[in-house]
Amino acid sequence: MASTSLRSIKSLAPLLDRILVQRIKAETKTAGGIFLPESSVKELNEAKVLAVGPGALDKDGKRIQPSVAPGDKVLIPQYGGSPLKVGDDEYSLFRDHELLAKINE
Repeated sequence: MASTSLRSIKSLAPLLDRILVQRIKAETKTAGGIFLPESSVKELNEAKVLAVGPGALDKDGKRIQPSVAPGDKVLIPQYGGSPLKVGDDEYSLFRDHELLAKINE
């Protein structure tokens, strides 16, 4: 995991078609109110988009708009992306085509 000297994730601007996401933490409390130990909670493949690059360039030099926007919820692969750590928080950078789906709620 890449550790950075950034003080805030807001100062990070993705380039080209890269998307900055933060995984959504799984609930540690059941519907009945029972708290689960962290070791038994699986990582979710859902993430919130925090920042989006301007988009990649096609072979004619035209900008291809990313398919997501900041604030969107997306489905990400279990593995992959470029992990970043800022303070105690973990983030990942994915390319637009690596995202699996956009979650519409």
